Amino acid sequence: MNSRAATGAAPSQTRSLLRRADGSSIRVLVVDDEATLTDLLSMALHYEDWEVKTASNGQQALAISREFKPDVVVLDIMLPDIDGLQVLSRMRADGNEAPVLFLTAKDSLDDRIAGLTAGGDDYVTKPFSLEELVARLRGLLRRSRAAVADQNDPVLIVGDLVLDEDSYEVHRDGDPIQLTATEFELLRFLMRNPRRVLSKTQILDRVWSYDFGGSSSVVELYISYLRKKIDSGRTPMIHTVRGAGYMVKAAT
Repeated sequence: MNSRAATGAAPSQTRSLLRRADGSSIRVLVVDDEATLTDLLSMALHYEDWEVKTASNGQQALAISREFKPDVVVLDIMLPDIDGLQVLSRMRADGNEAPVLFLTAKDSLDDRIAGLTAGGDDYVTKPFSLEELVARLRGLLRRSRAAVADQNDPVLIVGDLVLDEDSYEVHRDGDPIQLTATEFELLRFLMRNPRRVLSKTQILDRVWSYDFGGSSSVVELYISYLRKKIDSGRTPMIHTVRGAGYMVKAAT
């Protein structure tokens, strides 16, 4: 691929970041036989604070994928050994369901159709801007629920649970959930700390503030309210860690 296929400056670091549900960096595998292009893409993705691995051919991509277990893949269709469609097919056979964004030739409608038909999730055509590619990857990660938003992003995502801080809307698996103001604040605190055990004291301090004169039993009460609304009839996401506190994590 011509290294001029990618244009534009790297995304600004002031934008909101995405992370995995456990708080670690998003893992991206970039597959292309043009070293200059993979270097440019790696630079742009590092600005997102993502961990990036690159491969220059299909066989190398498959080997890295099995060990690295990427959250999203950027995959050129034209590779020197096996093409990107075969790489995707073998990745799926290995059990890797990470979303895949194909890189295709500018006017190759056949490539775009073949890529999406084979199970690709999106594509960009050459030449493309780095900002567009990063934006498309962020969209794929959100839709795949592989990531949660950082504290600058108004939309918090943990598994199939979504909380919008701007609109005060909450959905689980697409179903709207009505919460009181206090329930919303409690859920927001939990979702800002996925897979982290929060003590009753921490929750009281954050949700009810230091001047709250009640006891920790109010935390148990509101956790029970949330469970009825969030977990009823579904795989539980809100968990009690006996003697320690509570945490929220994606349902498995």
